[in-house]
Amino acid sequence: MKTNWLKQMFAAVLATAALLFTQTSTFAEDAAAKPKIAVVVSTLNNPWFVVLGETAKARAMELGYDATIFDSQNDTAKEAAHFENLIAGGYKAVLFNPTDANGSIANVQKAKAAGIPVFCIDREINSTNAATSQMLSDSYSGCVKLGQLFVKTVGKEGEYAELLGIVGDNNTWNRSKGFHSVVDRYPGLKMVAQQSGEFDRAKGLEVMESMLQAHPNIKAVFCGNDSMAMGAYQALVTAGKDKDVKVFGFDGADDVVKSIAEGKIVATGMQFPKKMAQQSAEFADEYIKGKRDFAQKIAVPVEVVTKENVSKYGDYGKK
Repeated sequence: MKTNWLKQMFAAVLATAALLFTQTSTFAEDAAAKPKIAVVVSTLNNPWFVVLGETAKARAMELGYDATIFDSQNDTAKEAAHFENLIAGGYKAVLFNPTDANGSIANVQKAKAAGIPVFCIDREINSTNAATSQMLSDSYSGCVKLGQLFVKTVGKEGEYAELLGIVGDNNTWNRSKGFHSVVDRYPGLKMVAQQSGEFDRAKGLEVMESMLQAHPNIKAVFCGNDSMAMGAYQALVTAGKDKDVKVFGFDGADDVVKSIAEGKIVATGMQFPKKMAQQSAEFADEYIKGKRDFAQKIAVPVEVVTKENVSKYGDYGKK
């Protein structure tokens, strides 16, 4: 009797173990079977791009994909290595925030040759047939509006400075050109300094400090993104000039939106990174499921955030 009981117990243990092994194998197979989407971001050293990347990843996962973020650290060589890895790793699509409008083209072409669609977000590449689609903020028009506000706020005379973004990024020049298309109509407004702050807060602070030493009478500074605007504002506080020099940014970053509400920064351009990231993930899903007709470029309108309307904005978009 005891022997039979032991045999039955042993058989039950074996059956349970077999069931658990089968379930574990099934779960592993299900996880392995999930198609993968890569989110390649220019840099995670900027809260705005962190939001862009994390939102794209989250939406891809909601749609049933295994999503991974790759940080290029504003380095085209690192970006190229990411593309080699994701091509070899069997990723089905790339949500891409490029490091360089020209330097990133080759990476997109390699993915395309491997049958992997690339959807650019926020930053573009100078090609009309490499990426499947490019979703971009309308930086030029947004900075036309900021230029108009700049003249209205600063006046038609005085010295000002400009902090440019990364020289190889088209957003840098689209924003600068949109701004100057308005401000250059007023000869009394003199740009006495223009230098790249590389879209970086620490670099923006450093450049602003140098500009203040060379040009102590500037009335305002136009910054190509909000990280540089915060760096510039910090330099102004240190120099005791934060009440004298008006700061304008561009991005819609939460810290700048809060600073506008507090009267520290005059305005920014809200780019809606979450909207762009979510839509790009949805495009990738549609492509994987068979859709092929995507617009090559999609312009997302930019809204100017000021102290008068700042209560409507927050969390990288409209409340």
